[in-house]
Amino acid sequence: MAHPAQVKIPATYMRGGTSKGVFFRLQDLPEAAQVPGAARDALLLRVIGSPDPYGKQIDGMGGATSSTSKAVIIAPSARPGHDVDYLFGQVSIDKPFVDWSGNCGNLSAAVGSFAIASGLVEASRVPRDGICVVRIWQANIGKTIVAHVPMTDGAVQETGAFELDGVTFPAAEVQLEFMDPAAEEGDGGAMFPTGSLVDELDVPGVGTLRATMINAGIPTIFVEAGALGYTGTELQEAINGDAQALARFETIRLHGAVRMGLAGSVDEAAKRQHTPKVAFVAPARDYTSSSGKAVAAGDIDLLVRALSMGKLHHAMMGTAAVAIGTAAAVPGTLVNAAAGGGSRTAVRFGHPSGTLRVGAEATLVDGQWQVTKAMMSRSARVLMEGWVRVPGDTF
Repeated sequence: MAHPAQVKIPATYMRGGTSKGVFFRLQDLPEAAQVPGAARDALLLRVIGSPDPYGKQIDGMGGATSSTSKAVIIAPSARPGHDVDYLFGQVSIDKPFVDWSGNCGNLSAAVGSFAIASGLVEASRVPRDGICVVRIWQANIGKTIVAHVPMTDGAVQETGAFELDGVTFPAAEVQLEFMDPAAEEGDGGAMFPTGSLVDELDVPGVGTLRATMINAGIPTIFVEAGALGYTGTELQEAINGDAQALARFETIRLHGAVRMGLAGSVDEAAKRQHTPKVAFVAPARDYTSSSGKAVAAGDIDLLVRALSMGKLHHAMMGTAAVAIGTAAAVPGTLVNAAAGGGSRTAVRFGHPSGTLRVGAEATLVDGQWQVTKAMMSRSARVLMEGWVRVPGDTF
């Protein structure tokens, strides 16, 4: 019998923040995969190595975690005031599913670098030295991200002294601005979709939990660590090694998704693994990070742990960090209360790998909270570039 040859597709494997993913230019994808649909999903699943019942993604580029099972498609933008369109796919590890419902804040840090290196930013806007401002349209959620990418001798500067907890080696700092990150009424949602800063969320088998449900950066459900028997200092093994805990968090996520209007039923919510996120918060206290680094309560404002794709994240998703910064800026939310309450424009929170600072500018307008932008620093680096190969009958 005939066997299909492998197809070569230009690609770049990049780290952005505490995530890794395979980056493509839209124009380099096979024609059938240049438009949304089954062919594109099938291609990306095969590239990453999913679905894998072994949960290892051995036969693909994925790293068997939510942080490393990702794909990005970049294209020139026809939208005024933007350089590129950025589309993010969260690839399920064990299911034949690519979730396009949200953004990846960590990989956002790599989009500007990739766009410049790929010739997708107009040459007149790229300085030989200094900072190149890349205007990104985040196509999944319809928002603008502005990346400030350092340049040296006409090339993207990737090495540097900026340290990011959760990433082993220092690199060049990339500053990100997430413009108008909260959902608005005109988007079919709202920053606080239930209309309340804190809700009573009834979760069968778990109980009634106080929750702040916010749509900023990415839809996120914040609950109190103490209400679940946690301190907020937990590391991955404390949660990911507990099947009952994971099931409890997934139940919270499903019922929170329905309450937020993201799904009509828990069955529908179960089909979108990427959103919403679930996070638990607690007041600052001393703890030891996953690397053995001591984090002092006096160096942080609060503790946050978040789950992604059903597992406790090893650090913090960038989009969830935007949600944290935004919620912290609004007095009355559980996040703001855990940070000590009051008015604030930035917080430094402790996560399993260390700490992260995120800022947000929130104002109350006509009784509704609005956020003009959220800001954070990440780093990015090309790990490998060339071609990925998939069997020709994949898509």
